[in-house]
Amino acid sequence: MTKRFAIVLTPLIVLLASPAGALALNINEDYRPQDEFELKKWIDLGVFSINKAVLYVFLAAGLTCFTMIYIAKRMQDRPNKVQTAVEAAFTLMRDNITRGNMDDKMAAKWFPFIGALFLFIWFSNMLGYLPLPTSQEKIDIFGVHIPAFALFAATANISVPLLLTLVVWLSYHVEGVRAKGVIGYLKSWVPSGVEGAAAIPIFFIEVISHFVRLVSLSVRLFANILAGHLLILFMGGGLVVLLNLSIFGSVVLGLVTGTMAVAFFIFEVALVATLQAFIFATLTAIYLGGAVAAEH
Repeated sequence: MTKRFAIVLTPLIVLLASPAGALALNINEDYRPQDEFELKKWIDLGVFSINKAVLYVFLAAGLTCFTMIYIAKRMQDRPNKVQTAVEAAFTLMRDNITRGNMDDKMAAKWFPFIGALFLFIWFSNMLGYLPLPTSQEKIDIFGVHIPAFALFAATANISVPLLLTLVVWLSYHVEGVRAKGVIGYLKSWVPSGVEGAAAIPIFFIEVISHFVRLVSLSVRLFANILAGHLLILFMGGGLVVLLNLSIFGSVVLGLVTGTMAVAFFIFEVALVATLQAFIFATLTAIYLGGAVAAEH
């Protein structure tokens, strides 16, 4: 794997290290890739304003509802490929994610939420790799100026993962209080066997850990999706535009980075999109199950 990576990078290194490449290097300061992630208001409604992220949230929610309703109304005794895939996802969400981390009573209660959460995040991530005309740059087609196609994901904006995390965070605390009462739930934050003065620092460490979950759960999803989009953006042509090399340098660099962009795109679609949805849903189930467990 290391040899292959070195072979791919060798032309790029030679190009940039050569005198011709060094002389041709002229950073294009007009190119601002971060603008693709800036959320400008399309319809100004105050706190309810419509922007690019809102569009992607509605698309993901719509796809989640439509897909499940469509499949549910067309179940067959002899399932087709689509139904087989949906049933496999259903089994994963019910048995591995939900029942694997909480008792049957809790699983029956919270499976619809965890399943919907998994599917919503998965659809959000997958939509992020589908080019849609949402770019702030305009292209002219027969005199009509329309937005250029771009990659964006609702989960690549921290507000969406953070809101999902807040829902999860509040939900498992409410369940813990319902199951054990306020005092009993707080007592469960200290492991059994820890008594006396030692319980005080352990309790405060646990308090900090619960607040850290707000950061870790949301930032993990946000950072992974955003990093993937940035890699695809730069390798898919952003680096060529940014470095502003000569024509020969741009062609060579474009061939190298273009190949890498395809590899990154396949990796993100095939693994990262599903993995991040799985991790978020699994941690949600773990937190809910741990909040009502006899010993926490």
